[in-house]
Amino acid sequence: MRAKTRCSVCRNRGGEKSPTPMAQVTLFFSLFTTLLAIINPLEAIPVFLSLMDGKGDEERRRTARKACINVLLLCLFFLLFGNVLLRLFGVPLSMVRVVGGVILMRIGFDLFSPSQNSMLSAGKGNSGDVSFIPLAMPIMFGPGVIATVIGLTSLIRKSDQLVISFAVVVAAIAAAVVCTYVSLLYAKKILSRIGAQGVDAATRIVGFFVSAMGGGLIFHGTVEFLQSYGVLLGGPAAN
Repeated sequence: MRAKTRCSVCRNRGGEKSPTPMAQVTLFFSLFTTLLAIINPLEAIPVFLSLMDGKGDEERRRTARKACINVLLLCLFFLLFGNVLLRLFGVPLSMVRVVGGVILMRIGFDLFSPSQNSMLSAGKGNSGDVSFIPLAMPIMFGPGVIATVIGLTSLIRKSDQLVISFAVVVAAIAAAVVCTYVSLLYAKKILSRIGAQGVDAATRIVGFFVSAMGGGLIFHGTVEFLQSYGVLLGGPAAN
């Protein structure tokens, strides 16, 4: 009787812990919208058009496809090995945000006031491949995406169904990358009605906000780093 009772309790506990399909759908859309907001295809459109200035439609499609494939591979790589790399090199996540913020600020300055020596201006008319740097990384796959993807590993580990949770996370990443790819494919049509001055204005506006995002990452990364050593209140050391 006791054995049967224990077995029934185990079944009930297992039934309580197993997530419902609706919960998995909710998790998918939550992760999808979060990743899409962080990747921000609208931010990548002016950069993409700037780098692809003077290139043909086939070159644009090939570059957009390669850039999105690179983003997908980077997301999967950091999903699987992100925490291992940080521990291996002894780099805290706060420092990843600071360095990524510096890179974003530089790209934002190049967008806002482009010069002949800037990273983006060097890509114009260049026969080199820009699908990885700077388009895929750090424009689309920046420190915010890295921190988010690494944070998803803890979500998967805490789940009772590792395989299903991992599949949901991978599906959300793939869906966000596909939406970004579609946005890049129709980037010229989206901004064609605005005109050359409109494209220039949109590029400078995006550059301003990219610089602001970089400054925010530097600030929050610095605060998090100082809190971890108890220099500021609110960190683990302060407790």
